[in-house]
Amino acid sequence: MGCFGFLKVMMFAFNGIIFLAGAAILGVGIWVKVDSGSILSIIGKMDNAPKEFNQVLNVGYLLIALGLLLLIIGFLGCCGAVKESKCMLLLFFIIVLLVFIAEVAGAVVILVFRPLADELLEKFGTAAVQNIKKDYGKNPDITGLWNSTMTTLKCCGFKNAEDFEGSPYYKDHNGQYPSQCCSSTIQPCNNATVDMGNTGCFQKIKQLIDDNTVVIVGVALGIAALELCAMAVSMILFCGIKSRGD
Repeated sequence: MGCFGFLKVMMFAFNGIIFLAGAAILGVGIWVKVDSGSILSIIGKMDNAPKEFNQVLNVGYLLIALGLLLLIIGFLGCCGAVKESKCMLLLFFIIVLLVFIAEVAGAVVILVFRPLADELLEKFGTAAVQNIKKDYGKNPDITGLWNSTMTTLKCCGFKNAEDFEGSPYYKDHNGQYPSQCCSSTIQPCNNATVDMGNTGCFQKIKQLIDDNTVVIVGVALGIAALELCAMAVSMILFCGIKSRGD
């Protein structure tokens, strides 16, 4: 197998993985739109939620679009390599280049508008606390979501245990907090046993992201490198096929 044949096989294998990943993401996107009890649907029902979060609720459509895009890229890459189609390889190069440019632009926007994102999260925090005080212990979807989140992340409320004061659960259980807010689950979780210093879920998620910043950046750089390699290979195959045709 010569260099040209090796590049064809690598192009086919790489884009086969992209095609399967696109199918998986498309499936997740459809599931998010169909599942009415998902976390995104619950966020959409929150009172006083920032209007900007209405765009976040469209993540299902975003996943569907991303899945379809990956399916197209994978199809063009695989068929272009196998059939030695200059048209498909050129389309593959153009689409991947546009995706790469969009990713770079997105990274720049995130860096420039970071203060705006922090302000938006603060507004969301206020709405989340109000949502706890109104529906925790009364709405089974809200209650189940917070319980599973607090159990998984080992946190309490959005900011701390005070978020639950005045909630239906707090009133119905004679001033008790959820068991996740206490160091010990044996005795009742009330003012005498609650750990007010227990980390809120927002801080826990933020800490999780900060602790894995290097991994996130590494993955992003790895994806960018793969995209550059894919564009280079597609152009090498395109030029090779063109020269052989001439």
